[in-house]
Amino acid sequence: MTTLLFSHQDCLEHNPGPGHPERPDRLRAVLAALEGPGFEALERRDAPLAELAQIARVHPEDFIRNLLDSVPAEGQVAIDMDTAMSPGSGQAALRAAGAVCAAVDAVMGGAARNAFCAVRPPGHHAEPERSMGFCLFNNVAIGAAQARAAWGAGKVAVVDFDVHHGNGTQAAFAADPALFYASTHQWPLYPGTGRPDERGCGNILNAVLPPGAGSDRFRAAMTDQVLPALDAFAPDLVMISAGFDAHTGDPLAELDLQDADYGWATAELCGLASRHAGARLVSVLEGGYSLSALGSAAREHVAALIHAPAPA
Repeated sequence: MTTLLFSHQDCLEHNPGPGHPERPDRLRAVLAALEGPGFEALERRDAPLAELAQIARVHPEDFIRNLLDSVPAEGQVAIDMDTAMSPGSGQAALRAAGAVCAAVDAVMGGAARNAFCAVRPPGHHAEPERSMGFCLFNNVAIGAAQARAAWGAGKVAVVDFDVHHGNGTQAAFAADPALFYASTHQWPLYPGTGRPDERGCGNILNAVLPPGAGSDRFRAAMTDQVLPALDAFAPDLVMISAGFDAHTGDPLAELDLQDADYGWATAELCGLASRHAGARLVSVLEGGYSLSALGSAAREHVAALIHAPAPA
């Protein structure tokens, strides 16, 4: 079956300002990496605009309206020290959330085995009532809510291998036992959440990695902690917060992952999705700030999606 690639030119119009690491060239690097031999099988689709009702399953309506009303007519407006919006940010954020909802619809509806959403701004730091950490709406949490509300998914799991802990996704999931969140991330590091003792209602797993950890530590965390917990949870849909900033070439953190680690982790998660979720998997771009490392790691990730196994 098909692997879908959702993206949109509007996602290039979000511009946090000169010198900001979350720059439009990130998305250009990912899309360029997915051209050429080996990626002919990708079915490319334009991301639709999310409906406000879809976003409101995660973020309160007043928060949504206030954020969109704050989009500037020119220049940038700061949300916090790290996060800013430009005139194109509202449309970009709606496309990013819309991409994930459309990917969930396609995968849950049987039109594709899996999908990758190459979108920005990223989302996993966005809490239900707070945009932060380069993130406006929590795209992956909105997608999980779409799977449950529109498709009756009983259990949805998100695995986050971004180098930073996804505090927003954890906050959105922590009280709901039908949602599972697992994160491998550098500790200590921004945003200061993600300690192993943060367990939610038993549905949160934080597998922390010390500065300098590389392939062996990452793969051990996945093999010994994340994958067994996911097997026990037995999700109806697997989602990935695919941040590539734990790569050895990334300038914002201090882990030492290689391109092959992303292909390996993706293949393992695809195998788990095959066992429990009818192979249904949706991946969403999060961080990654070295353009070359971002492109090469995303290439390994999507190649593993293309070669994912059929349902067990």
